[in-house]
Amino acid sequence: MNKKLCIAGSIFGLTAVILGAFAAHGLKDLIDYSAVDSFQTGVRYQMYHALFLLVIGTTSLIPKKTKNLLFFGIMVGTVLFSGSIYALATNPLTNFDFKTFGIVTPIGGSILVISWLILLISVIKTREDN
Repeated sequence: MNKKLCIAGSIFGLTAVILGAFAAHGLKDLIDYSAVDSFQTGVRYQMYHALFLLVIGTTSLIPKKTKNLLFFGIMVGTVLFSGSIYALATNPLTNFDFKTFGIVTPIGGSILVISWLILLISVIKTREDN
């Protein structure tokens, strides 16, 4: 499980850097500033959750069952949240109207919030060995 979390975190981090560079250099002349800014918000949250996955994958404070739940929540939440932002920000470049999927963004965000809450509860319930 730890290896899977670290691999997922690394993939999210890698693609966040690539997408951030793409937004800064490739999209700036194709979409307006507010759309680029929105795209960068998706990149930022993807990177935050890449780091979250790496931390979870390298700690022994969190039980395996909780790690499995967090893995699922972070993966689904990030794909829905950041992915929908990417689609909405680049909507003018496509023939498909992604605005109909706008509800996906808050659903993904809610899943991410729930994942952080699960982490908080897990850490509070953990006994200290000191």
